[in-house]
Amino acid sequence: MSDPAVTTIQAEALGLLEWPRLAEQLASFASTTAGQRACLALPLPESLEQSQALLAETTELLGLDGLTAAAGGAGLSFQGVADIAGVVAHCAKGGCAGGESLLDVATTLAAARRLRRAIDEPELRPVCTALLSVLRTLPDLEQRLLFCLEEGGRIADRASAPLEGLRRQLMEGRRERRDRLQDLVRRYSALLQDSVVSERNGRPVLAVRAGAASQLPGLVHDSSASGNTVFVEPQVVITLGNRIRELEGKERDLELEVLRQLSVLVGADGEALELLQSILVRLDFALARARYGQWLGAVRPELSSGPSAGFELKDLRHPLLLWQQKREGGHPVVPVTISVGESLRVVAITGPNTGGKTVGLKSVGLAALMARAGLFLPCTGSPRLPWCAQVLADIGDEQSLQQNLSTFSGHIRRIARILEALPGPGASLVLLDEVGAGTDPVEGSALATALLKHLADRARLTIATTHFGELKALKYADPRFENASVAFDVETLSPTYKLQWGIPGRSNALAIAGRLGLSEAVLHQAAAQLAPLGEGEVNQVIAGLEDQRQRQQEAAEEAAVLLARTELLHEELLLRWQEQKEQSAELQEQRRQQLEQSIRKGQQEVRRIIRRLRQGEGSIGPGRSGPGSSDLGETARLAGQRLKRLEQQHRPSPERREHRGWMPAIGDRVRLLALGKAAEVLAIAADGQELTVRCGVMRMTVELTAIEGLHGEKPTPPEPKLQVQVQVQGKRGLGGRGPDVRTERNTVDVRGLRVHEAEAAVEEHLRNANGPVWVIHGVGTGKLKRGLRQWLETVPYVERVSDAAQGDGGGGCSVVYVQ
Repeated sequence: MSDPAVTTIQAEALGLLEWPRLAEQLASFASTTAGQRACLALPLPESLEQSQALLAETTELLGLDGLTAAAGGAGLSFQGVADIAGVVAHCAKGGCAGGESLLDVATTLAAARRLRRAIDEPELRPVCTALLSVLRTLPDLEQRLLFCLEEGGRIADRASAPLEGLRRQLMEGRRERRDRLQDLVRRYSALLQDSVVSERNGRPVLAVRAGAASQLPGLVHDSSASGNTVFVEPQVVITLGNRIRELEGKERDLELEVLRQLSVLVGADGEALELLQSILVRLDFALARARYGQWLGAVRPELSSGPSAGFELKDLRHPLLLWQQKREGGHPVVPVTISVGESLRVVAITGPNTGGKTVGLKSVGLAALMARAGLFLPCTGSPRLPWCAQVLADIGDEQSLQQNLSTFSGHIRRIARILEALPGPGASLVLLDEVGAGTDPVEGSALATALLKHLADRARLTIATTHFGELKALKYADPRFENASVAFDVETLSPTYKLQWGIPGRSNALAIAGRLGLSEAVLHQAAAQLAPLGEGEVNQVIAGLEDQRQRQQEAAEEAAVLLARTELLHEELLLRWQEQKEQSAELQEQRRQQLEQSIRKGQQEVRRIIRRLRQGEGSIGPGRSGPGSSDLGETARLAGQRLKRLEQQHRPSPERREHRGWMPAIGDRVRLLALGKAAEVLAIAADGQELTVRCGVMRMTVELTAIEGLHGEKPTPPEPKLQVQVQVQGKRGLGGRGPDVRTERNTVDVRGLRVHEAEAAVEEHLRNANGPVWVIHGVGTGKLKRGLRQWLETVPYVERVSDAAQGDGGGGCSVVYVQ
């Protein structure tokens, strides 16, 4: 790529595709001025690996920015990051920087440390974490700069003991001079035009009437435009003013000395600061790509290493037109679908002017460049395309009066440079607009045919727009060629901007001329001239193909509607079957209740019969029994037993429910109900109500009710146990505090938080603690526990940290003892 001719033709292609305009749109999403410059440059990587790394950075920061925004913030923040490249280079050469520039270095270091904490997550963001692994935030330099500098870059009094003493003298001298001036204002108020102390040439003056100037001894510094007022510095403050001026000079010298010392410190760490600046610019560049892609509704492309890989771009929209639609209220962008197999080399797009051929051409070129630059593509689905090291284009009118070039000559010169640049490393994409135009149609068609056949041998893919009918027949003689066309509505005389594959387009010149009122005689004569050439038959074939495509499209839409109706009918049938099943069960229950009621009535009747028989037996004397009374009693007793057996037979048997109490264990695989995906259990809370799981590369904390077993098992939460842990610390017991008891007030749960978020939560509890604090961090990978332990070692008022008792969580909980 070092060849100047190759570099020039590629730069021309970027201009023709309006790549700089896309870079300007991308720069509007950058957070820093240095990031905006990187976006405006929008470099193209030299290898597939570099492009894949940029795409990974874009993906990782897009996810982090979305998580930060979902948590209630404004996304990943670069607040405090300044462009420190200039001040670092100046200090590295021995120069002395200003206070405001040095303060920018301090704020940038603080912002870099905050960003590293937010981004550092090897499992979720391996690429960005690896980028930050070499970052040095220089906390000592930051603290020194913040100690010596105040807001606005002013040198603080504490920066230097001599400076502090000198400023104290200055303050006293200025106060004494102010008091003397106020005394003079009161004493000579009759001579003054105004009671306000003004300033001329850096010296305090009083506005005295011109005729009374001699009555106030002093030095005249100025007079008013009218001459009625003179501004006099009273004699009694001149000496004091000279002393103040001398002290101010010494103050500037001491401030300059402090700035020199700080500049030396910055220059000593110049390499680390330059690396930090480059990393921050790269992160801001990646975040701008992520936010730009999200704003476009774009998706991540998949780049293939093989130079013969195909192009799969579904519903691709031109990004510049999409910007115009969203930002400027333009017309909706009509998407195009590009599907190119591995064996296809040339696509000829035909159709009427203003039909969208050039827009489709530029959309494919920008898609290849955007994927190479690490940008997402405004497509749907999963776009796939090869890594294109060369995107060469000849688009537009190259007519030039200064260079004595016609349109045809300009195109030929550029195409010649394109052929010189081929072949190059990686896949090459060539875009030709109106190939062979600008000259005799017969010769132009022959030249275009030869050129496309030559490009089929040397370029991965060539897309050309044309009006030549001869190019439409190339696909039938060479399988490497394919036809496409832009649709045109003859009824409304307007383009539809839709790209049709496999069908060549028609110019529709005669139809448009007829709708616009051209004479029928002229149209018939033109059609008669086309007939010997076979143009009319070709157009009829094309029209038939278009009609067939339209019928297929309508049939597909009708099939889709029919499928949707079938699915609705299926759902309705299932719903009705469920209702009938419920109604059947309800009817059976009603019948069973009616039978039980009849049996109870029969039992009551049997009991009444038995009771009457017994009463009848009591009224008959000895030796005289009623006829068949014993038989009737036995019959009634047997009837009652039979009714009882019927009742037991028709009584619904109680359902047997087994309460096994399923609970997942660490290492089990469960299903997340919200995502519908499997996850691995990493840790379980002490109360069993929360789980820490890993789903893919995501690690999260969920409630027990948010999961189920892989076979549909529902978890049963454990019975809550009320435990009161009393720990008697000998050392604290000697101090008279008594036993330390864990309660809700001295317990903080930081599971699922990042290290810096957990630090803030624990620090808030430690400030208000009058005893030990229990910190529940879980087991997991151990990163949160290690980070907290390392930070707690630096907290001065923390006496010691130990694992909690086994009943309090063991290794998943730390007890922090404060002094």
